[in-house]
Amino acid sequence: MDLDPTDMKPVLNRLRRAQGQLTAVIRMIDEGQDCTSVVTQLAAVSSALDRAGFAIIASTLEKCVKQDDPELDKAQLEKLFLSLA
Repeated sequence: MDLDPTDMKPVLNRLRRAQGQLTAVIRMIDEGQDCTSVVTQLAAVSSALDRAGFAIIASTLEKCVKQDDPELDKAQLEKLFLSLA
């Protein structure tokens, strides 16, 4: 995969946070914590992974879309892509 390391730094940070959240979910289950807390944290992990995936896709699509709309930046592209979810 040919991804710009500068573009991927926030994605990697998001994935590392998700990894920490997932570790916390596993620990919560092991400790027998209540379902509401577990599901809330699991939803946060899922959202973080989705956002990381969208950011990767947006970064990849940017090259293609920039040909049609050179003024579109990564944040706008990600927002546009997220509107489809």
